[in-house]
Amino acid sequence: SRQVASHCQLLQSSLGRPSSPQLPQLPDEPVSLQDAPGGLFQMPPGDPFPERVTVVWLSVLALAFALVCEPQENLSLAEITLRRLAPRLLLSLRLLGPGADVLLRPDAADGLLDRLLPHGQMLFLNERFLQAVDREL
Repeated sequence: SRQVASHCQLLQSSLGRPSSPQLPQLPDEPVSLQDAPGGLFQMPPGDPFPERVTVVWLSVLALAFALVCEPQENLSLAEITLRRLAPRLLLSLRLLGPGADVLLRPDAADGLLDRLLPHGQMLFLNERFLQAVDREL
């Protein structure tokens, strides 16, 4: 999480945007993540992962979402999955205070992850499937 935060801050400063520790008001409508900043980096073998992994991250509303991918996984699919998962996770956030303290409702997050990443496996997600998941949840 420290590396993702570092990458987010580095990207924000390189774009000339100050990074804000305050979480802005969560929108009532779904957030478009088409232009949300993101990236990827590799972590060497060691703690906590025994082999090299790639982390795909996305920054949305002063929050960062990340997927840890094994070497053989499709990184383009990981980015698409993260961009489709992040707005749904945003809807399950609960603000704990006026600062940046947030908490995911674990039941909502577990339901989303179970449907969109069953057993940690990425799926090719189409809009019809996503609409069915949204109705179900």
